[in-house]
Amino acid sequence: MRSWTVGIAVALMIAGASAQAHHSIAGVYDRARETTVDGVVTDFQFVNPHPFVDLRESRSGQSWRLEMDNRREFKAIGFAVDSLKPGDRIVVVGSLARREANRLYIQRLDRPADGFGYEQVGSRPRLLARQSGASQ
Repeated sequence: MRSWTVGIAVALMIAGASAQAHHSIAGVYDRARETTVDGVVTDFQFVNPHPFVDLRESRSGQSWRLEMDNRREFKAIGFAVDSLKPGDRIVVVGSLARREANRLYIQRLDRPADGFGYEQVGSRPRLLARQSGASQ
């Protein structure tokens, strides 16, 4: 009986850790508090379950941590580990974090140099058409 109880306790701890690692976007970010940030990519982590972009805002110099949606869905539309590079200027629109300063869930991302970007359409990302003739 004791080993059965220990087994259940371990299973509950693992489930709790898994739930913490993959959080609810709505629980962390507030869709009613949307903002635009223009800056330069300092780092891009194309990791599971959600990729992250670190950005230095152009006007203030403040650092931002930007979260994207599901990595698997981005990979399926052609977004890859080299899609964003340090030094790329991007403009993002997204939902501010409920509890953390300078943290944002990206709803739309544009790289003005070549028109590359994406937007969330419902719960799925969609690449934006590139501008012809633009240079990066």
